[in-house]
Amino acid sequence: MAKTTAKTAMIRARTNPALKAKAEATLEKLGLSPSAAINLFYRQIVEHRGLPFLVKLPNRATRTAMRDAETRRNLTRGTTIEELIAKLDAPR
Repeated sequence: MAKTTAKTAMIRARTNPALKAKAEATLEKLGLSPSAAINLFYRQIVEHRGLPFLVKLPNRATRTAMRDAETRRNLTRGTTIEELIAKLDAPR
């Protein structure tokens, strides 16, 4: 039988109310409580010996692409997926 330990430590954090509501709605769809999600996140931090995802600042090319996407500039468009792929694969 697996050893269980009492869950008595508290975590307190402040967050944006809208972000909290959206995250908790997603967790509910996944069948997870906020406490279960935090415990899962902490287990993954221990398992990975760090954050369980890459955290880094985007490079200049990525920042430019993100800005272009937000402002809808320099987009490659196609009327079909095939046309779009052909345009993206075409030499520049």
